[in-house]
Amino acid sequence: MKNNIGIIISNVGTPSHPNKKSVKKYLSEFLSDKRVIDISRFFWIPYLHLYFLPLKSYKSVNLYKKIWEKDGSPLMINSLNQRNYLINKFPNFKIELGMRYGDPSICVAIKKMIKIYNVNKLIILPMYPQYSCTTTASVLDSVCEVIKKYRNIPSIIFIRDYADNINYINAITNSIKKSFNKNGIPEMLIMSFHGIPKKYIKDGDDYLKRCNVTKKLVLSKLNFSRKKVIMSFQSKFGNIPWITPITSEVISFLPKKGIKNIQVICPGFSSDCLETLEEIKIQNKKIFKDNGGKKFHYIPALNYSKIHIECLANIIRTHLK
Repeated sequence: MKNNIGIIISNVGTPSHPNKKSVKKYLSEFLSDKRVIDISRFFWIPYLHLYFLPLKSYKSVNLYKKIWEKDGSPLMINSLNQRNYLINKFPNFKIELGMRYGDPSICVAIKKMIKIYNVNKLIILPMYPQYSCTTTASVLDSVCEVIKKYRNIPSIIFIRDYADNINYINAITNSIKKSFNKNGIPEMLIMSFHGIPKKYIKDGDDYLKRCNVTKKLVLSKLNFSRKKVIMSFQSKFGNIPWITPITSEVISFLPKKGIKNIQVICPGFSSDCLETLEEIKIQNKKIFKDNGGKKFHYIPALNYSKIHIECLANIIRTHLK
């Protein structure tokens, strides 16, 4: 039987507009996911809707407005371009976006693949280079929940992660080298990954190991002292312990140690988004400068760069063999 292949590219998603209604809807879906917030539903859900969302939505709207572009959310713009460029690489495949939260959803993407395109092989590519139960596993949860609705389902290839994929490592290394050539050699390079609670690591999530794998492989290809590289973790949420060091704390501390020139890259983000453009490029830059830092450069995510599209295409080809 001839293969009719479909690919679903899945990222975290984004509000549709930088207003309270859209942001609240998005955050409600995101923060209701037990993979993300693994505490008692009896406590968390009422607290989320009665207290947290009314306050957080208002604050988040202002943050989104800082990074919103004429054509919409940076993450959505990047994701749509990634899809379009991959269509050029695989003109005979059906390729759709399926965001974990918000639209276009995984549910709609799978429906298209089964009901409209009639695919018999479906590749799910979560756009998270390093596996975590909070991201990758949540995508799998959603896929499994949706697929239960159908009597006839395609063969499914789920790409767990690509933290050690040579094309991905080369792409990240290339971004760092380009920034060094453009902005000069920094005194310190910060590799900032999204953080997760320590409890999740203790319970078996190998996210921290996968981040370390990426860091080690990138440094093996980078002509830069390992003593001048710090791996840190951003976007801490809530009061429970998270993996450390925390990016904002590292960045505030460095100028006090005489480090006044740094560059920051976020290898775990395949697309620039709120966490990179606002939290790192705006908030953490201000933290660095307020504490005496002089030069701060954020190295953009791979987004829909030519090297990233080729990297993603190679990952897909590898899983088709």
